[in-house]
Amino acid sequence: MDYFTNLTWKDSIKDIIDILIVSYIIYKLMQLVRGTRAVQLLKGIFVLVLTWGISTWFNLYTLKWLMNQMFTFGVVSVLIIFQPELRRALEQLGRGKLFRSSSIQEMDVSITVNEVIKCVNYLAKRKIGALIVFERDTGLNEYTESGIKMDSRISSELLINIFIPNTPLHDGAVILRGSQIAAAACYLPLSENPFISKELGTRHRAAIGVSEVTDAISVVVSEETGQVSLAINGLVVRDIKEESLISKLHSELAPKPKMSEKTPFWKRKGGNNG
Repeated sequence: MDYFTNLTWKDSIKDIIDILIVSYIIYKLMQLVRGTRAVQLLKGIFVLVLTWGISTWFNLYTLKWLMNQMFTFGVVSVLIIFQPELRRALEQLGRGKLFRSSSIQEMDVSITVNEVIKCVNYLAKRKIGALIVFERDTGLNEYTESGIKMDSRISSELLINIFIPNTPLHDGAVILRGSQIAAAACYLPLSENPFISKELGTRHRAAIGVSEVTDAISVVVSEETGQVSLAINGLVVRDIKEESLISKLHSELAPKPKMSEKTPFWKRKGGNNG
């Protein structure tokens, strides 16, 4: 009660800001682990914390000692188990406005999307499998180095030729960097998400996997059905229609406006009235 009695308005504002920041961090963490195996691990940790609370409340000495030992060594275990999620969180932190790269802002989005759509339509009609990855802020050098370096100007004809079966580069992913084909026949990390449909094969798991550990966007053509899928942030949209695919690619790949290019707030209202 003394705390509330001596609370000043400055302390109140500080506490409110503190609570809002912590709430936002928890919200972002929940977004980060949603749909991943980390959810099951968090449930296990919750059970352990609940057990520790019960042992403390009822003063169960042996059980409390056991829980304390588990928490002592559990920190290191959590860092190891959550390594992919922690890496993803730090990468997302690094993609903030302060660290945003300017190279992606120079990308000719329209040409790239048009060429990819032409290629995807051609391959889908003939049920030829393909995996195309768009690099964004997170560099994909570790994956381009696993394939054949190309650094070629993008064209639908070249993309189609790469994925024609029984050719040297058809197996693996093509990685696009801006309007360039950076590399072909690249190996990507496979997703270990247990919630992915069993119907999806290695190509789809690779598309989802690279979108889990980076901010890359993947477009997949199924060689079984000819359906086109889009993977972003570890989530996949199956059998996406052409109009939706074009719209989504443009919205995700569009250059972000620089601070200096943004309209000042005092001109946002009534600025078009002459």
